[in-house]
Amino acid sequence: PLPMRFLVQDRALLAVAGTLFFFHLGNAAMLPLLGQAAVARFQVDPAVYTASTVFIAQVTMIATSLWGAKIAVNRGYGVLFILALAALPLRGLVACFFNNSLSLIPVQILDGVGAGLMGVATPGLVARLLKGSGHINMGIGLVMTIQGVGAALSSSYGGLFARYVNYEAAFLALAIVPGLGLLLFASATRRLPALTEAASGFRVLRPPRGMSK
Repeated sequence: PLPMRFLVQDRALLAVAGTLFFFHLGNAAMLPLLGQAAVARFQVDPAVYTASTVFIAQVTMIATSLWGAKIAVNRGYGVLFILALAALPLRGLVACFFNNSLSLIPVQILDGVGAGLMGVATPGLVARLLKGSGHINMGIGLVMTIQGVGAALSSSYGGLFARYVNYEAAFLALAIVPGLGLLLFASATRRLPALTEAASGFRVLRPPRGMSK
């Protein structure tokens, strides 16, 4: 295995971690604030409303994960990152500008799309980046720790806007930060050959007939 310091010196890995930081900074607080806003605006049953949002997101996430795994084979993990990062700002904009209780349906469908694609792309991309280093699991742990910091800060970040401005401003603020993640990922992909290669498509090699896999 390479020395452990390799992980914190790998700019491609740190770019992926930074991208995920911004993604989860904008994503984690969206659902709790959506539930709070719905109760405040429409006086819906909070338990039923929250359960509905989770159900819609999870069903979408399962379907999107299966689809994303197929796309990754031919197009690579980079396109999944880009689609997930694009879905989150759109989700925030729908929550911000569509003041209707039914807006939870497109908002949570987009949540499932983003989470499903990221769930496929993150371990796959990190594994390709660190192939041969002997530290794939440690690298995934590092990336998930940094994304966890973003998720932990998300409620404070969005909550400040909800408290001192309004819910619309909170959703808009949460929609902005994944855009920063998209810019970071796009820039790093263009500048770092290792990330470009890891994010690109690949073929599944099939053994000749009569040979075991």
